Amino acid sequence: MIHASRVMVGLVASLCFATALAAQTAPRFAGHVELPGLRLWYSDSGGSGVPLVLLHANTGNADSWQYNVPGFVDAGYRVITFDRRGWGRSMANPDSGAQPGTIADDLHGLVEYLKLDRFHLVGVAGGGFAAYDYVLWHPERLRSLVIAASGGAIVDEEMRKLRDQTALPGFSKWPPEFREVSMGYMATNPEGLKRWLEIHHNSRQPGAPVQLERTKITYGKLATIRVPTLLMPGDQDLQTPPWVMRRQLAHIPGAKFVVLPEAAHSINWEQPEGFNRHVLEFIRGH
Repeated sequence: MIHASRVMVGLVASLCFATALAAQTAPRFAGHVELPGLRLWYSDSGGSGVPLVLLHANTGNADSWQYNVPGFVDAGYRVITFDRRGWGRSMANPDSGAQPGTIADDLHGLVEYLKLDRFHLVGVAGGGFAAYDYVLWHPERLRSLVIAASGGAIVDEEMRKLRDQTALPGFSKWPPEFREVSMGYMATNPEGLKRWLEIHHNSRQPGAPVQLERTKITYGKLATIRVPTLLMPGDQDLQTPPWVMRRQLAHIPGAKFVVLPEAAHSINWEQPEGFNRHVLEFIRGH
């Protein structure tokens, strides 16, 4: 009788565990969700892995992660990307909420909709602005933070002057591929460059609202970050060279720093294997 009772208890425990696991397993999805002020397009690889959220650059949309997502999924993570408000397939909707909002607010709306607890956050270039904004707002939700090829939208007069002094003549008017893609990539991967340009030309919608940060990001505020952080510039980035990100490194306690070789501002696109390797090595520890 005692043995039978133990078997029954074991069966009940197994059933409860299986039920809990099923409840934590998310379905694969790509499509829209209605959030305050917008109809947000997102993709979710699904599964029961730890969530990993990827924030795209200003010159892209969620498709910019197409070479990265499979590797992260194969590593066991639940990977989530989305088109920012006014980018790609996400449409601002003044009828459902105020405009323009912030990227951090839209990110948090999606996180709450998906019922994510704690997750890893990766932001590239303009996505890094939003990632910093979010970690300063909701640090308790992040397992780790990765900022790549990003100036971070940091407000600092000394840095502004240094950037003005070192800016290449007429740089802001250069074609986007010359500002953001390395010469080596353009020379050796014409098909990849063609796809990058297709994504760029279908990224920001005409008249898309400019979303500012929730908070003014300063070096002093970076010093309050306690979430494990990795900073990753590309060694050929003309827009945000490594020395710019080293300034951020000096203010974030315990942050890690790695320079990705043969990568410019489109760091995750040009070197997806190297990018994924460094991100995975870092986040697996957190």
